[in-house]
Parts: sequence; C-alpha cells; structure tokens
Amino acid sequence: MSDGSVQQRQSQPAVPLLEEQRVGEILAAVPERRHWRYRPRRVGMVWRSRTFRIVAVCTVLAICGLAILALVRDQTGTEGFLVGLGLAVLPVPLLMAAFRWLDRVEPAPWRNLLFAFAWGAFAAALIAILANSFATRWIATATADPSNADTLGATVIAPVIEESAKAAAVLLIFLFRRREFNGIVDGIVVAGFTASGFAFTENILYLGNAFGEDQQIGTSGVVSVTAATFFVRAVMSPFAHPLFTVLTGIGFGLAAASARHRRIRRIALPLLGLVLAMGMHALWNGSASFGPYGFYAVYGVFMVPVFGLVTWLAIWSRQRELRTLAAELPAYAAAGWLTPAEPLALSSMRARGMARDAARQRHAAAAGGIRVGPYGPGHWPPPYAPVYEPGHGPGHAPGHAPAYGPGYGPGHGYGPGHGYGPGHGYGPGHAPRRGPSAQVRAHVAAQAKAHGRAAARAVAEYESFATSLASLRRQARRGSAGPDFAERELELLHHLWQRRNVAAPALTYAAQATGRLRPHRLPPAPHAYPFPPHMQPGGNAYNPYLNPHRPPPPQ
Repeated sequence: MSDGSVQQRQSQPAVPLLEEQRVGEILAAVPERRHWRYRPRRVGMVWRSRTFRIVAVCTVLAICGLAILALVRDQTGTEGFLVGLGLAVLPVPLLMAAFRWLDRVEPAPWRNLLFAFAWGAFAAALIAILANSFATRWIATATADPSNADTLGATVIAPVIEESAKAAAVLLIFLFRRREFNGIVDGIVVAGFTASGFAFTENILYLGNAFGEDQQIGTSGVVSVTAATFFVRAVMSPFAHPLFTVLTGIGFGLAAASARHRRIRRIALPLLGLVLAMGMHALWNGSASFGPYGFYAVYGVFMVPVFGLVTWLAIWSRQRELRTLAAELPAYAAAGWLTPAEPLALSSMRARGMARDAARQRHAAAAGGIRVGPYGPGHWPPPYAPVYEPGHGPGHAPGHAPAYGPGYGPGHGYGPGHGYGPGHGYGPGHAPRRGPSAQVRAHVAAQAKAHGRAAARAVAEYESFATSLASLRRQARRGSAGPDFAERELELLHHLWQRRNVAAPALTYAAQATGRLRPHRLPPAPHAYPFPPHMQPGGNAYNPYLNPHRPPPPQ
C-alpha cells in the first residue's frame, strides 16, 4: 500500500458507516443530556421575546423619567416643582384629546401613543436638557461670552437637539410598528403625542423657575411671573412644540404612503420635515431677539398661519381616509363580503357612531327580554327596562311571566286581567303573584347592559377592521403594501366575517338614518380596480356568495 493511500485513509473521519438497520444502535450510544459536551445556543432568543422587549422599554423610560424629574426638581426646588407640575398638566388633556379626535377614523393603538408621550416627556427631555447644558457651557467657554452663548444655544443648538430627540420616537414607531403607521394622519398623531409629552416636562421646568422668581421678588396673582409664563406657554401657544414636531410627522407620513421602490423619497421626506421643524423652532426661540414686538410679530405673522395650514392639512387627510373607505370597500361589497350600504355608512363618522349606539340599544333590549323589531325609529323601548314574553322570565315556569309595568306590549301591564295568565286572576283562592325581586331585576338589567356594550364593541371593531382593509387595498394599488398583502387581506376579512351578523344590520340602519343610502346612490360594481386574483370566484378565499361549497374560515 502506498504512502498516499495511508495518509488518505488516516484523514477520513472515524465514524461508522450509516446503515439504515444500525441507526437505532448508533443513536442509542449518545450520552444523556446532562453529559452533553455541546449544547444548542439560543441566538437572539431573549430579545425576540415580546415580554422582554416590553420590560426593557418600560425600564429605560422609567429610568429616564426618574432622572429628568430629579434634574427638574434640583433646578426648581421642591415647592416650585410641585407648582410647575400642577400647572403643566392642565393643557395635556386638551392636546391628547385633539390628536385622538383627529385619529378617530383608524385609531392608533394606545400603546404606541403612550410610548410616544413617555418618550417625549422623559427620554427626549432628558437628552435635551443634558445636551443643551453641555453645548451652552462649551460655547460660553470657547467664546468667553456667556450672554451670546445663551442666545446661540436657544436659537441654534436647542432646536436641533430637541427636534432630533423628539423625531426619534416617530422613527421608532415608523420602523417597528410599520403596519400601524400608514399615512399623514398617523404621523401627525404620533408626533403630536411625542411633542405634548416634551412640552409637559419643559413646562414644569419653566413654571417652576417662574414660581421661584416670584418667591424671591414677592409677587403673586395675575401680575406674577408664574401667571405670565402660564399664559404664554399654556394659553397662547400650547400647540407650539406639537406644531414643530408635526412637520417631522408629516414627512414620515408621506414616506409611509410612498411606494416601496421609491427609497430616495422615503428617506428624503422625513429629513425634509425634520429640517423644517428645526427651522420653525429656531424662529420661535429667536423671536425675542427681534425687538420688543418680535415675539408678537412671529406669533401673528408666522405661527398662527402655519398652525391653520397644518390643521387644515390634518382635517383634509382625515376626510381623505373616509373617502378611501367609500372608494375601496365597494369591491368587497360586490364580492359579497359587505352589504352595499356598509361602505356608505363606514365613510361617515356620524353614521359609524349611530351604528354603535343602535347596536348597543337593540342588543341590550333583546338581552333584557324585550321584543325588538328591525332597526329603525319607533322600535326602541325604554333602555334596560326588561319585559319577558310569557313563559320566558328568569326563574318562572311556563305560563308564569311577571309583569314589569304598563306600556311594554299587550297583556303585560298591571291592568285587570292582564299579565297573570289564564286562571291567575283575583278569583277566590288565587292570590296574585308578585313579580321578580329587585335583585333579579338588577341582575337582568346588568346583563342587558353587558350585552349592549359587547354589541357596540363588536361594531367598533368591525369599523376598525374595515378601515384597515380599505387602507391596505389602497396601499396595494400604490405599491406600498408589501408581499404579505394577500395574507393580511384574508385575515381582515376573517375578522369582519366573525362580526358581520351584529355589525351589518346596524351599519345598514345608520346609512339609511343619515340619508346616505338612497336608490340612486347604491354603489355600482367596481370596474376601475379589479378584485385581487386570490379573491376571484374559485380562488382560495371563503365567500358564501362566490364559493358556497367551501368551508367557512376558522372561528
């Protein structure tokens, strides 16, 4: 045997030949788990845990909150901090309610909005106060001019740092909650919540310092520095910080609505919005250096018109979302997933609210034992006043229905011979029966209210899923829906189908009651935008109208 063959044989692995009949014998020789020398490594499994991510984010925000509140308290003192905190919280509900009202068509999850507010109030504020202080001290040391350093820090350094820190929250939601960030309205709302949180913490600092000045000079009341600061920051300009950051949010919203292949546009638009936010913030901070009337000039000539323009854009974008519902949902109505009236009702905020109220009242009345007819005026009994059909009262044998009072239908009042059934009048030996106890009535009323709330919640969820479906279809036409469009569409249709029996009649009634459903306004079959291939007759989707022999989706 040659040396080369020997070396080749020695280089081969010394393992037994894998034969099918010896697999069990070979695997049986593997040691037990506690004797393993090599163990599988879980790469990235901790960070992939949703619980770990939530705990990590909450911990970081909590640490930032404790740090920024400690810094503010150190600068203002305990008493000034408490006064500033009490005054700074007053405009917050107004700001949050305004942005939440704007987002009523397709509401963003509260977890996103609370994260944005907490980021602005804690993380962004902490970054800003530390970076601004460091930059101002560095400029003062480098130029040996502290007054010029304060002016330069307020007009140049602060806008760049603060707007960048606030934009980070919008960027994080844009990247990690992409399905819940679809357009301009989402960008405005997320940016508004972030800036509202930032303004809240900043107001604590300014109002606390103003209170400290009042304590030193002995002023109080309407002529105090605290009152003047509160008037300027909370009355005249509560939307100042939200207005700056909303420009960044608009940039991210336009990027979210852009097609995926337009990468330059998707990067340039958020950067442009951030630059505009920095510029507007710098102009606002520098208005005091333009003379005694510079602040009022900037406020009246620039800030108020821009605020009006952004408000108009936000309302127009919200109306555009409603128009999207009217344009996209008729395709699903033609396929049988929706009734023809539903797109008309879903595209009206008034009709959507009316549908929720109607479902709540009707299902509460039905759960209370009241006979209910079709949706429409004149069919509603007094709310939560249960009356049972003969033989259907709780805890009573057939033919022993209790009467709850007059006016709820024939044969159910307290009039002579009514409500006690045959042979149960006031004749000899037949004492009149009493109705159910107050405890039973309260239990029935509570159940009725619960059923009503559940029905209203089902209609609200139906409206939300339908809005998401229309938005998804619009993104697909624009090329920004992503490769999982078909799976997401089927999932939304499944959620709609589960709630259809409750929501569809209520929405149809609302469309009729608001005058949106008329014979000449019934939507025609869509022709401009064809239905996706997987939803065509014979496709993979369940549709009782197109594919009646396919099984329904899983419940």
